[in-house]
Amino acid sequence: MRKSLFARLLTVSALVAACSVAATAWLAVQTTSGAILQEQGQNLTADARIYHSLLGYAAAHPTWDGVGKTVRDLAEQSGRRIVLTTEQRAPLADSAAPEKATALPEQASAIVDPLSVDTALAAENAGPSGTPADRVDPRAVGPFRLPAAERTALLKIADRGVACLSESGIASDVVLTESGRPAIQVVGNAPDRLQGTRCTTGVLDTPTATERKALKALNQLTDACLKRQDRSGVELKLDLSWGQSAEPVPTAVPTLPPTEAPRTAPRTAPGIEPEAAARATPTQTPSVMPSPAPSSAVGTSEDDRAIASCVGTARREQLSSYVASPALLFISDTGGTTVPGFDLSPANTARIAGAAALVLALTVGASVLVGARLVRPLRALTGAAQRMRDGEDTAPVLVTADNEIGRLAATFNDMSAHRARLEAQRKAMVSDVAHELRTPLSNIRGWLEAAQDGVADPDPAFIASLHEEAVQLQHIIDDLQDLAQADAGALRLHAEPVRIEELLSQVAAAHQARAETAGVTLTVPSPQPDRPVPALTADPVRLRQAIGNLVSNAVRHTPSGGTVTLRAYGSESGDAVLVDVADTGTGIPAADLAHVFDRFWRAEKSRSRRTGGSGLGLAIVRKLTEAHGGTATAVSVPGEGSVFTLRLPADRPGDDPANGSTAGSAGSPAGSPAGSPAGSAPDPSEQP
Repeated sequence: MRKSLFARLLTVSALVAACSVAATAWLAVQTTSGAILQEQGQNLTADARIYHSLLGYAAAHPTWDGVGKTVRDLAEQSGRRIVLTTEQRAPLADSAAPEKATALPEQASAIVDPLSVDTALAAENAGPSGTPADRVDPRAVGPFRLPAAERTALLKIADRGVACLSESGIASDVVLTESGRPAIQVVGNAPDRLQGTRCTTGVLDTPTATERKALKALNQLTDACLKRQDRSGVELKLDLSWGQSAEPVPTAVPTLPPTEAPRTAPRTAPGIEPEAAARATPTQTPSVMPSPAPSSAVGTSEDDRAIASCVGTARREQLSSYVASPALLFISDTGGTTVPGFDLSPANTARIAGAAALVLALTVGASVLVGARLVRPLRALTGAAQRMRDGEDTAPVLVTADNEIGRLAATFNDMSAHRARLEAQRKAMVSDVAHELRTPLSNIRGWLEAAQDGVADPDPAFIASLHEEAVQLQHIIDDLQDLAQADAGALRLHAEPVRIEELLSQVAAAHQARAETAGVTLTVPSPQPDRPVPALTADPVRLRQAIGNLVSNAVRHTPSGGTVTLRAYGSESGDAVLVDVADTGTGIPAADLAHVFDRFWRAEKSRSRRTGGSGLGLAIVRKLTEAHGGTATAVSVPGEGSVFTLRLPADRPGDDPANGSTAGSAGSPAGSPAGSPAGSAPDPSEQP
């Protein structure tokens, strides 16, 4: 981390950001605590209604499937965003559109679990009896829910009871509990008025077959719990009390004659909540739902507390498959925050401005410290670059650290050293060019001065010697011109379809006489059937020049009795044409192989004409190949021979061979340089 400039800048930025966050958090705590408390008080009622509605949905459904509509309706009514997720935060329903949904807060607003009601939120919507002692939502009735047939039968009995009470001058209504069991509700909340009437409640309070079955299962779960504690079992009643049941209080018993038609009494639908019914007829409703006995009915002895605990545990176990699993409830405003925005006071605004100024000062100070250390090595690099521009010898820049700036300084030093090497190569090239031109010019001058002094006679041998030196001089100049054009991108290529086998035969024929003189066998084998040669579009004159230079070079360095082979074949992928010029000559040492395509490079440093040419032939080969979009490579084994390979791009399907490409816009016309015959090598280059 100490070596990385990026890491240090990141650390400073993180430090500044941490200070900013800390200051912002402190201000947020100081300035928003009051606003949060106020907003929470305003939203508590709305949140409790949302929680109560979703709790009722969970109590009446075994899964959360289909809760989306309820969530959207509640969100529209409250103007809040409501999200339900599993306890693992897998989404169940979200009132916000997917493109507007924001990340959920870390803390959920509540856990919606009908078997473990949040007493704080449930108190906002509790009925007359308050929150159940075992925290099971009263709407979770599970197996106690009456089927339609039993509910209809009880409704008829309740209707007759209401009619009986009406004849006695007592107004009453029929209401439905959460299980669907009807109950008679006396208007005026005066149960004493039922005394002395002929209407009793014996039949209406009797459990149905469904309730007896559910009560039996609940009793078994309770007894199992008590047995684990080495306690005796109990007998539960429909109101979930235990032990000897008290004498029933007469409320409404249908004793109407069978011939008298029952009257229709007003009643609520099964989906109406008990609280709504209580508001419509404000009297106490006799409870016939399965709910724990009131806390006053539960004794304070240890046995009673153990029985009440087992009853609660048994209820949750029995109802677990009838209610939805616990879900996390997130309630926030539409912008994604749990508390809407508020206005800042002038004092809070001043605090924020002061904290921002402090953070700004810290940021500027840290930036100055880091910037000073950053600029110092950059100034050293700038001074070195200016000295390089002025042509002065540049001393290496001191590398003080292994970071981005240090690596930049090291790269600059490498570039400076490379530039020095190029300058040395340029000077050596000028010296080599002068040497190559001086030799033929000196010979020509010497022969002419000899003739002028009368020492030599201008006979045919004299003229032939001068012509040979002039041709050698012309070849060197032509080679230099080709390289200059290639470097400038002005080398003209006149591309046309080329039959590479015929072109190799032409090159072999052009060099056959020289090869026979040297005692070297020059062969062009037929293409291999498994490696067919793809179609090729190239400049045939320039291609003959490049291959001719390779052949001339191979013949020169192959001893008598050796072989030079020209072969063309296609690449394995079929996207290139490969041309090999292989010889059985002296080979090239591994240390020299990387320099064979350099200009004026020769392994024999004396640069004698007897051992090679000017050192430009292979450089021209590489440039001509690159002008065609290809590459030139060489492999060699000392004492066994060398293989030079030209890789040329083959025609793609759909290419038009008639559209020849031209590289550059200047240079000599296509063909052999300076009038050299087509197919001949203008200057045979050498291998070392």
